[in-house]
Amino acid sequence: MTIKEVASLAGVSSAAVSRYINGGSLSAEKREKIRRAIKETGYRPNLMARSMRTGRGGQVGVIVPKVRSDSVSNVLMGISEILSEAGYLTLLGNSETRTDREQSYLEVMQNNQVAGIILMGTIMTPESLEAVRSAKVPVVVTGQNLDGIPCVYHDDFHAARDVTALLTEKGRRRIVYIGADEKDLAAGLERRRGVQEALRAAGLQAESLPRRISPFDPAGGYACMRELLEEVPDLDGVVCATDNIAMGALKALAESGRSVPGDVSLVGIGDSWAVRFCLPGITIARLRFHDCGRKAAGLLLDLVRGEAVRSVMLPYSITDRGSV
Repeated sequence: MTIKEVASLAGVSSAAVSRYINGGSLSAEKREKIRRAIKETGYRPNLMARSMRTGRGGQVGVIVPKVRSDSVSNVLMGISEILSEAGYLTLLGNSETRTDREQSYLEVMQNNQVAGIILMGTIMTPESLEAVRSAKVPVVVTGQNLDGIPCVYHDDFHAARDVTALLTEKGRRRIVYIGADEKDLAAGLERRRGVQEALRAAGLQAESLPRRISPFDPAGGYACMRELLEEVPDLDGVVCATDNIAMGALKALAESGRSVPGDVSLVGIGDSWAVRFCLPGITIARLRFHDCGRKAAGLLLDLVRGEAVRSVMLPYSITDRGSV
C-alpha cells in the first residue's frame, strides 16, 4: 500500500495525504477523507522517513500516574486508537504519581524528539505546570482543567453533586464521604465540593461532613470505611470519590453487618469494570475515560499540525446498579 493508492481511495492528491501524515495544513473535509482511507486500507507510513523529513519523531509520549488502574488503561486505549490510526507509536512513561518522575519523562521524551506529549494529570505542582508550559513540543493534559494548557477533563463537580443527590432524594441524612487527596484538584477538591453542594441543597450540614482521604484503591476505601463506621455508627449513606474506593467501602459495610442498599446507600464515581460484578453492583457517576483518551490524542494531533485548539470538558452519566 502506497500514499498514491491511499490518495486515490480518498479522492485527494498524494500531496494532501503527505501533508496529513506530516502534520501539514488541510481542510477538515480532506482530513476526514484521508483518515477513513487510512483506516480502511491499514496503511502505515514509514516513521523513519517522516522523522528525517520533518525533524519530528513518529512517536507520541504518554505519561501516566500508574499502570495498575482501569481508568488509566481505558484512557490509554483511546489514545492508542487515534495515534495508531495516524501512524504514530506510543512511548509510555509511568510516573508512579511522583512529580519528579513526571518532569524527568517530560525532559527525556522531548530530547528523544517525540512529536508531542499527553500527560495524565493528577497533582500538578508549580514545577509541573512550568515544565508543561515550557515544553518544546505540544502537550495535552487529561483529567485536569488548567489555565493556558490544552486539557481534556471531566465535569467532576457536577458528577459528584448529582450522584450525592441520589442519596438525599432517597432520604439518607447521615451521609459520609471518602475522598481523594485534594492536591489533585479534580478528583480531590472538585468532587468534595460537589458532594457538599448536594448536601446544602438538601438542607444538610455540608461543612461538618464526616470524611476521610483514601488512596485510589479498594484497600484505602476499606480502611476509611471502617474508621467512619466507628465515628458515625448510624451512618446511612456513603459517597466515594472513585468506584475503586467504593468497592473497598462495600466490603467493610458487609463485614459490619450493614446491608446495601437496605441499611446504607453507597455511590461512587468512575467506570471500572469491577463495580459491575459486585453484589450489589455499585451505582456510579460514569466518566468517559475511553473518550477522554481519544479526544486528547485528537487535540494533540491538531496541535502537531499547527492548529489552534481549546480545552474540552467531557459529559458524564448516572448508572444505577442497585446500591442506592
